[in-house]
Amino acid sequence: MTPEQLAELITLRHELHKIPEVSGDEEKTARQIQSYLRQNSPDQLLTGLGGHGVAAIYNGQAEGQTVLIRCELDGLPIEEVSDHAYRSTHQGRGHLCGHDGHMVMVAALAKELAQQRPRQGRVVLLFQPAEETGKGAAAVIADPRFAEIAPDFAFSLHNLPGLEVGKIALCNGVANCASRGMRIKLTGKTSHAAAPQDGVSPATALSHLLTELPALGGGENLGPDFALVTLTHANLGEATFGIAPGEAEIWTTLRCVTDRRMEQLIAEATDLVQQCADAEGLGVQIEFDDIFEACTNHPEASAILAEAAANAGSPAEIQEQPQRWSEDFGQFGKQAKSAMFWLGSGEDQPQLHNPDYDFPDAAIPVGVAVFKEAIDVILNDDALRNSS
Repeated sequence: MTPEQLAELITLRHELHKIPEVSGDEEKTARQIQSYLRQNSPDQLLTGLGGHGVAAIYNGQAEGQTVLIRCELDGLPIEEVSDHAYRSTHQGRGHLCGHDGHMVMVAALAKELAQQRPRQGRVVLLFQPAEETGKGAAAVIADPRFAEIAPDFAFSLHNLPGLEVGKIALCNGVANCASRGMRIKLTGKTSHAAAPQDGVSPATALSHLLTELPALGGGENLGPDFALVTLTHANLGEATFGIAPGEAEIWTTLRCVTDRRMEQLIAEATDLVQQCADAEGLGVQIEFDDIFEACTNHPEASAILAEAAANAGSPAEIQEQPQRWSEDFGQFGKQAKSAMFWLGSGEDQPQLHNPDYDFPDAAIPVGVAVFKEAIDVILNDDALRNSS
């Protein structure tokens, strides 16, 4: 990649960084991506996929397999803390997970493919909405037009703080944990604060659950039995001194390495909540949201990424354990042989979702090169790949 090409991509990233939009609201971001893609002559451009999703399709010179490269459009509902000239102009929102960098790397492939189509097959560049809520991939797949894509292989990446900028890491098997949000509402009966005995308070049940729910998980070993329950929100009654509470709400995140263990954890947590509610004579309502299944790398797809990283001059470090955080990219594993790799964003980089996180521009060429080599491994012959 020439300095001029990198400068163009950095400019695009900074433009995208200024306009972060949360899951489901990525209209402005999608328009900017569409504009860039149209300048790079896709054979087909699908818009509004599963919401604001965009897919650019580049047809090869002959029939063959379809390779999908996926990135994410959405930002986060977090106020950015930085003094960058390109900092977020949308109050309370920021690209603090690096999706702006992911988009730019996939957009760079459009320019490559506009200049040289693959020898065979097709490449689909997918800009997916709503990854942060776990709804976007499923919505894209459910869109009837996804049948026009029908990938044989699907690849993606996520930048990784704590790993040297530009280094590649890869996990065979499960790459990202399953997780889901559990919303618990306990309902009793209010009473005057002078006569709490005449009401039904959820306070005791709430106090038990605040300690007993986290106790369902624990341990650092990210093996098949790993489970983690994280309390994220709790509320009891109203902000008043005159009313004994009649309602309480707890939000918690359940996290496991495998989908099977997740089902067990859901049953354990549900049983515990019901027991605590019954003991206090409370009604209970449980809802689940932000549902992510485990993201598992297919052996063949993972091997292709390892070969691609080596060809790009950045041999992959094979990691034994998955990331704790979740990714809805795993949905594409039901449709194709899929795999995700991790791209180092700096050993001293703030953590993902920190208010001062910023994707490192120096990582852009590496991500582009690995994706390009993965496409070449599948769709182009050795002579073409070695001459590119």
